[in-house]
Amino acid sequence: MTDRPNLPLAGKRCLVTGGGTGIGAACAVDLAGRGASVMVADIDHAAATSVARSIGDRAAACAIDVRDPASVAAAVDATVTALGGLDVAVNNAGVGVPVARDTGDTPVDEWRRVLSVNLDGVFYCLRAELNAMLAAGGGSIVNMGSVGSLVGLPGASSYTAAKHGILGLTKAAAAEYAGRGIRVNLVTPGYVDTTISPRTPEQKAALAAKHPLGRLAQSPEVATVVCFLASDEASYVTGAEYTVDGGYTVI
Repeated sequence: MTDRPNLPLAGKRCLVTGGGTGIGAACAVDLAGRGASVMVADIDHAAATSVARSIGDRAAACAIDVRDPASVAAAVDATVTALGGLDVAVNNAGVGVPVARDTGDTPVDEWRRVLSVNLDGVFYCLRAELNAMLAAGGGSIVNMGSVGSLVGLPGASSYTAAKHGILGLTKAAAAEYAGRGIRVNLVTPGYVDTTISPRTPEQKAALAAKHPLGRLAQSPEVATVVCFLASDEASYVTGAEYTVDGGYTVI
């Protein structure tokens, strides 16, 4: 993997979870475009491999199931082995709720699945990544929240609880590791127009109307903020929450 020293992320070694599609894929592509080497990790190994191949020699791919601490540890180890260390991690893997339900109607197994992926998964990733970054002398971690980290989303109490939990986890880890050279931040997107969340034109229009900018986000718009937080340009930023929501949370 050839370094391009004039780029803002030149020499940075990055892990992106949920990197096979959507925001994660956009982050992997943008990080590499800014000079980083990237491990694209996804539960769908074929999807991760496809993204890595599209990037070229700056990327590799591995499988990860963030619900499994052993799988997470293996992915971090694979990153360190393939790239020579870990400087940046983007904890993006997550799931939504299958259908909107009131809290009292939410099945226990659905609650546990959403929390397992969206909150436990971030904790497992943080635990492994922080130790790898300590060995490397520091780093930057960007967790992926959502507007559900900031406001209640009716019909998605499990998702809201998990995303609020990521906000707290981000702040705690940021406070713990600031003196050891590791920054931890959170990005909270609004609704994003991705192919993995198919919506009818009517559904898209209704969601877009909830954002003062009048449209859904595109994945690369979120990735741009992630790349800033990953870079040394954000050297004085830790424990922060960066909202990329087209104004969703201001009304």
